[in-house]
Amino acid sequence: MFKNITLFSLQTFSTTGGIQKMTRTLAHSLYNICLSNGWQFKLSSLYDADADLMPQYLPKQNFSGFSNRRLRFIFAALFNAKKNHTIILSHINLAVIGLLIKAIRPKTKMWVIAHGIEVWRPLPFHKALLLTKCDNIICVSAFTKSQMQHWHKISAAKCVVINNVLDPFMELPLNFDKPETLLKRYGLVNKGPVVFTLTRLASTEHYKGHDRVIRAIAGLKNTFPEIRYVLAGKYDNEEGVRVKQLINRLGVAEHVILPGFIKEDELAAHFLMADLFVLPSKKEGFGIVFIEALACGLPVICGNADGSIDAIRNGELGTAINPDNDAELEKSIAEHLAQPLTLARRKHLKSVCLHYFTEQTYISALQKMLIND
Repeated sequence: MFKNITLFSLQTFSTTGGIQKMTRTLAHSLYNICLSNGWQFKLSSLYDADADLMPQYLPKQNFSGFSNRRLRFIFAALFNAKKNHTIILSHINLAVIGLLIKAIRPKTKMWVIAHGIEVWRPLPFHKALLLTKCDNIICVSAFTKSQMQHWHKISAAKCVVINNVLDPFMELPLNFDKPETLLKRYGLVNKGPVVFTLTRLASTEHYKGHDRVIRAIAGLKNTFPEIRYVLAGKYDNEEGVRVKQLINRLGVAEHVILPGFIKEDELAAHFLMADLFVLPSKKEGFGIVFIEALACGLPVICGNADGSIDAIRNGELGTAINPDNDAELEKSIAEHLAQPLTLARRKHLKSVCLHYFTEQTYISALQKMLIND
């Protein structure tokens, strides 16, 4: 049966974050599914411009960017509604689009992606209504599915868990040598173990837990005098001040490095540079950064109170700790660092991660849903 599938997105190519990465991979997977089945596929993005397209993901004829022209975005969606068999909304904030299309074409299949904190709470009427009207809700983790059922009383049958996967265009390492250029850049040559965190450092998102890692480094510096903590990610002014004050107050200025934003083409190199990745967050819908670290052979410590546990396969690939327990975090870091990271361990983590979290597993799950839709 011929299908016409449209993916609606808020933002896909013009910025980088977990949801944006997930949407790129989703678009690429859907495009390839449609190509192999003789179906049609289109990605429409509200905030992106046409020029933002990354052509490795989609040909330009399969993408429309609306440069934040909201009315044009809505009118185009409604005009093309009659052509679509399946509509996929990449975020609950597109609920108005979904409801309007369902009102015009009630037989159109409607899917919504549920990521994390945006649905782990009571919702405004129009968003809650969309959840009752849509046909499928794709939850990026089992935790998000449980939250959907808890907060919104959504039936288990409507919620389908499809974990996020690695970006198909992420360059994974062929060997596990620490990159000399980064070691020199950060002054890590002949230094001790390197703990690494990559996250968005925002004054509104203290739940990420990077401040707890800084406190753990203060507690570990006597046992590991040469320990270094590379806390990477773009930070706003308020959070930058808070973090730097904390570093100075704890006396770990020589142990903590704040490189800021890291470009995508240097991401794998930063994972290789480190001995341990730590992000004891409490509100991760899934945590793509965990599987990126694992795919580069880097052990992971995450929180046990959110979707992070899906990324580590409930402990198979990493260590989950109570993100509110500073002593447990410090102890877990110490235990990892006490056992030097071996080449065999890196290879094993990469191999098992790639077994579970490649695009092909994503494509298989999506195609099965589309065929049965």
